[in-house]
Amino acid sequence: MQSHIPSTRVCEIFKGLDRSYFIDDEQKMYSDYDVPLPIGCGQTISQPSLVAQMIDILDVDSSHKALEIGTGSGYQTAFLSRLAGHVYTVEVIDELAERAREKLQTAGYSNIFYKIGDGSKGWANHAPYDRIIASAASSIIPPPLIEQLADDGRMLIPVGEKGLQDLVLLIKDSQGKVTQQVIEKVRFVEFTGEFGWQ
Repeated sequence: MQSHIPSTRVCEIFKGLDRSYFIDDEQKMYSDYDVPLPIGCGQTISQPSLVAQMIDILDVDSSHKALEIGTGSGYQTAFLSRLAGHVYTVEVIDELAERAREKLQTAGYSNIFYKIGDGSKGWANHAPYDRIIASAASSIIPPPLIEQLADDGRMLIPVGEKGLQDLVLLIKDSQGKVTQQVIEKVRFVEFTGEFGWQ
């Protein structure tokens, strides 16, 4: 990633959020390492520094309604919920979704709303969203996510080939015009669903 130092508020959350809480198996012993780790069902939890940098680039604050595609372990969801007013998170794998929901609710997170389903289609019922972040890669930016992004909104999503993608920052201005900026090369698991990898 380009040299990017997260803001003070993001750094404070980063230091105070225990990643080990979101890992259940023998991988827990590696939770303090800044590396991605498997969480089951063929999915991974990203390295903490990347999560912090992505959320910082997204520029989330308490006035925002955020959509997260890929609840995963719930670690990034917890991070988002400490910044955004409300977080709507979608996970396609039932087992991961329920495990994350239980952990987050047990920990007292009350501004998170959960859905099990096709994240590539977003969550239209609660659109538009001020911020959207995807934890899976797509060959294109799914059109429903662009439609569900509010004017003056920002979306961060990995886009490209399987195994290596561009982390793309999409910005929609007050007139609804969309621009894109490539932040860096990344490797994420692939989207499934209607607008994901087939």
